Amino acid sequence: MANKEHILVVEDEEHLAMGIKYNLVEEGYDVTVCGDGRAAVKLLTESSSNIDLVVLDLMLPGMSGYAVCESLRAIDREMPVLILSARTLAEDRTRGFDVGANQYMSKPFELDEFISRVRNLLAFSPRRGKDRTAPQSDRVEQFEFAGAKINFRTFEVLVNGESIRMTQLELTLLRYFIENQGRVIPRRELMENVWGMAGNINTRAPDQFIRRLRKIFEPDPAQPRHFLTIRDAGYRFIPEGMDATERGAAEEQE
Repeated sequence: MANKEHILVVEDEEHLAMGIKYNLVEEGYDVTVCGDGRAAVKLLTESSSNIDLVVLDLMLPGMSGYAVCESLRAIDREMPVLILSARTLAEDRTRGFDVGANQYMSKPFELDEFISRVRNLLAFSPRRGKDRTAPQSDRVEQFEFAGAKINFRTFEVLVNGESIRMTQLELTLLRYFIENQGRVIPRRELMENVWGMAGNINTRAPDQFIRRLRKIFEPDPAQPRHFLTIRDAGYRFIPEGMDATERGAAEEQE
């Protein structure tokens, strides 16, 4: 029998932490609860290989959730992190993604959506193939295009020789585009397979992240040649680039 997936819940509100633990255990997961930021970092430093996902509050005693996530990313760039916070401002969400979170949910939250996000984060985790049965032999580990060199093993990104810092979610999206290059990818598919969210959720997140990829990799982000938006269809990644005439034929729109 396969080992149960192990989830670390970092939450200082005991009643909420116990409620989350109860529901995750009911779903078949092993769960450890930690109520202090520094204690969470210590646990992750000593036992990250035995943890499959972190559910992380932001307002913690000892150390903020942002700092916990940054510390985790210094030792493990692939572990899925789901921030669960009462902070609802756009800048809070942006900062969460910038420090390496994969997803961000606001409190109060719907239990069914929370469980769905946990399930998807674990299913599509890069770590899964390393200690689980899911085959990962077809995963892209290194890729080059248009003066850019990406190493997904070391998380190194070079564009025209310059080192670029990218967040975990940006790298996950980039890898998904590379592994599906040339194909038109519907928005619903990106939401489900990159964000781990229901595909019918109305959000501009894909557009915002694709603008970021264009800013990093396109010579002229206003006239993208590689990361294309296809009208009424989705998105498409073309490593070799597409000229203006071809873009027009593809009916690209911003």
